Amino acid sequence: MLFASQITVAHQSVATLDLVIIGIYFAIVFGIGMYFSRRERTSEDYFLAGRDIGWFFIGASLFVSNISTEHFIGLSGTGASSGLAVGHFEWLACLILLLLGWVFVPFYLRSNVFTMPEFLERRFNRNCAVYLAAISIIAYIFTKISVQLYAASVVLERVAGWPLWKTAVVLVIATGIYTVAGGLAAVIYTDTVQTLILICGAVTLTIIGLHRVGGLEHLRTMVPASYFHMIKPVTDKDFPWTGIFFGAPILGIWYWCTDQVIVQRVLSARDEGHAKLGTIFAGFLKILPVFMLVLPGIIAFALFPEQVKKPDFAYPTLILNLLPTGLVGLVMAALLAAVMGAMSSVFNSASTLVTLDFYKKIRPQASENQLVNFGRIATGFMVVLGLLWVPFIHYISSQLYIYLQSVQAYISPPISACFVLGILWPRLNGSGAISSLLTGFVMGATRFILELADRAASGHFESPVVRWIIDMNFLHYAIFMFVVCSLVLISVSLMTKAPDPKQLAGLTFATVDDKMEAVAVGIPQRKPAKETPTEHRINIFFSLLLLATVIGLWIYFR
Repeated sequence: MLFASQITVAHQSVATLDLVIIGIYFAIVFGIGMYFSRRERTSEDYFLAGRDIGWFFIGASLFVSNISTEHFIGLSGTGASSGLAVGHFEWLACLILLLLGWVFVPFYLRSNVFTMPEFLERRFNRNCAVYLAAISIIAYIFTKISVQLYAASVVLERVAGWPLWKTAVVLVIATGIYTVAGGLAAVIYTDTVQTLILICGAVTLTIIGLHRVGGLEHLRTMVPASYFHMIKPVTDKDFPWTGIFFGAPILGIWYWCTDQVIVQRVLSARDEGHAKLGTIFAGFLKILPVFMLVLPGIIAFALFPEQVKKPDFAYPTLILNLLPTGLVGLVMAALLAAVMGAMSSVFNSASTLVTLDFYKKIRPQASENQLVNFGRIATGFMVVLGLLWVPFIHYISSQLYIYLQSVQAYISPPISACFVLGILWPRLNGSGAISSLLTGFVMGATRFILELADRAASGHFESPVVRWIIDMNFLHYAIFMFVVCSLVLISVSLMTKAPDPKQLAGLTFATVDDKMEAVAVGIPQRKPAKETPTEHRINIFFSLLLLATVIGLWIYFR
């Protein structure tokens, strides 16, 4: 989707005013990061920002942790080639964020966990925690840092002529400095600034583009009618409605409700009310990418069809052709905000997993200072891994990028099954959970390897079973995996010993009100307060408003 290494449009020199705007952006981000580096004291401060973050900052951080440069290029590119349908993933995220706030947040906050593997360990066993922590860290390194780094470098090279490898090095080091120094608080508050810059830059380009095409209604007449119809038939190869409404939520639950990068922001909330409202606010923000990223791709297709024959050229083409001096700097700052916000979130969350799910287990008597210092070292190590990717980013191809993204569809079903069914049914145990996770791993790896081999062999596999596995839409395959993994989880659990009810206190719906034992992790903790009646009413109102808004948009663009 994203790879524009052969873009033929010439870059333009960056004016002094644009550089000043970019410089101001860096100054603000570093100022915030250094401020919080002087305030961090305990491991709870460093990894969870002292559990004292308000809803606005949580929502903004959730948004920018998700949006990165590949969204700018990938969403606009897909918009240029097929229209608004790719926006389903954005609007579904709005609903999955409601699920995070209303279903998962109470369990996460009341259990007082620091990480998602820790929650899985308390619900099932240590093996499940090790699996989730390991698969998450590997996925961060190979599917997040590398792609984000490549995307940002390529776009900035095409737009401004900045050397790819130098840009990559500067971005990694700059992001690493404030992330290592300030911990989660620095990440969240810089994310807020980056969210505002990102939205301002992207919306500005959309408005200018709409003005050039004569408005939304005139744009409809310039592109195929299918571009503005989001509900596609079951036979559609990319966005079948069955895959969108039944398969995509499985990926969404894994990403928005169980992934450390996302959930760590919610764990930092000062109480349940702020955590829920933060997810609702993020849900409203997730409405925007369809209009500020996908729609510009359609505009680029309408205005510059020759330059966007390769869809990945769409966003750089708009920047090069529509923006005057000053606004180029604003949009470039938005691109920088996107990649730095996403990378800092990955750096911080990966270091949290390494520190608390591995180092703390090996050294249970580690002091607060040792945990914080090791967390900084772990973050620095992730930064080094990012730097080591720089010499190889030239070798990333568009096909490899697509495969890397499809990995999410192959690792998410068993994790989603364990979390969802785990809080629904107390009878499920650790044996069933680890069996389900390993089954899902084998099924996902099988599909991934067969896809690669089939591509290398130019589609020469003739076995009906193999062809069925390869040719199935990846969202349909996610549904298939979820069903199989759920059956394995249930059947193995029923064939083995039931878990001790005392260990399930507060971890399932049936035991949510049972008294929970203290978490013996040796880390001073403050359990967030419960949602107040006023917060509850506010959250219900805005949740219903978000739900109505998304449904209304789907009806309008059906």
